[in-house]
Amino acid sequence: MRRLLPYPLLWAGLFAMWLLLAGSLAPGQILLGAIIATLACRAVVLLDPPKARMRRPGTILRLIGTLIVDIVVSNIAVLRLILSGRQPRSAFVTIPLDLEDPNGLAILSGIVTATPGSAWIHYDSILHSVTIHILDTEDPEAWAATLRRDYEQRLVEIFQ
Repeated sequence: MRRLLPYPLLWAGLFAMWLLLAGSLAPGQILLGAIIATLACRAVVLLDPPKARMRRPGTILRLIGTLIVDIVVSNIAVLRLILSGRQPRSAFVTIPLDLEDPNGLAILSGIVTATPGSAWIHYDSILHSVTIHILDTEDPEAWAATLRRDYEQRLVEIFQ
């Protein structure tokens, strides 16, 4: 059964959504909804990420705590920058990474993007490096070192 419908709840949700959007229970809509839901579930199988093996729950909690503090501090820094009217000192920084786990990289990209004033621009899987845009920084190298110490190092501990 798993081979035919690898994600039965997703299939049911997509099928129901199709019928709701179509506004009809006509046999053609039911058949079309079933076909689309089945094809979508088969496509999701191709996108299925590798299973994560997470270790060190204490490190996970420290990572979350650091992230919350950094988001609050970054929000305040961006607000000050906006209210001051000062021109930002933007920079693009390319950072070599030791982290290779796809789940860890996805979390790191989410962290960078969720933190105001920074954006994940490009990941080079051959060179294992990431390019990040920083809205305002005096020292891009210090910013990169902080990212590696506070986030990448902890994600390596958790996932590798």
